[in-house]
Amino acid sequence: MKKIFKRPLSLKQAPFRFCSGCGHSLIHRLIAECIDNLGIREKVVGIAPVGCAVFAYDYFNFDVLEVAHGRPPAAATGLKRVMPDRIIFSYQGDGDLAAIGTAEIIHAASRGENISVFFVNNATYGMTGGQMAPTTLLGQKTTTTPLGRNVETAGYPLHVSELLSTIDGTSYIVRTSVDSYKNLMNAKRAIKKSFRYQIEGKGFSLVEILSPCPVDWGLTPRDSITWLQKEMMSVYPLGTFKDKFKERR
Repeated sequence: MKKIFKRPLSLKQAPFRFCSGCGHSLIHRLIAECIDNLGIREKVVGIAPVGCAVFAYDYFNFDVLEVAHGRPPAAATGLKRVMPDRIIFSYQGDGDLAAIGTAEIIHAASRGENISVFFVNNATYGMTGGQMAPTTLLGQKTTTTPLGRNVETAGYPLHVSELLSTIDGTSYIVRTSVDSYKNLMNAKRAIKKSFRYQIEGKGFSLVEILSPCPVDWGLTPRDSITWLQKEMMSVYPLGTFKDKFKERR
């Protein structure tokens, strides 16, 4: 019998311990599959911060550096500059990249650092108790906005992909999701393209991935997918916001 589905070599033989319905395990697999497909596992270094992303070293079967909250772009910059032959990526959540790490990501993008950034947006601080994040939707209830996010006191949700696409130093900015098979495949293609652009020296890329967080959203895994599709996607539309090197037909 021919085996057509197996664990990627870039994932360790370890069971995921993410919450039921969480999108992190799916995203981990997509990244691992892309690394295997490109044959770059021995050259890859992943960088993860505080938050749910911190478990990356337990699952990825290659070097992973854990750094301070919000600082992966700075660490990625240093590693890539001293080891330009390595493939460097950061794996960050919205509470990390879009909050304490806002300055880091904007300036890495402005410098056009030749790195890949995978940004998991679940509109909440997942690990630390479900507080409001910069990407929390207006009216969305969290532990710090029990009546819903109020624009007068908390401002508007931050649109990271749209923001970074306006910066001259960026090359590839795209927003994807893991809510369906179609979007999973689109996310995988975007992740692979981000790696390919780095290999080709084309500069800074970011793949934003909308991901469910059933526990903090107070929903079942099934209902969290529906909420992501109906609520999050209306605020954070999927698509490519910038592709400086898009092939012309």
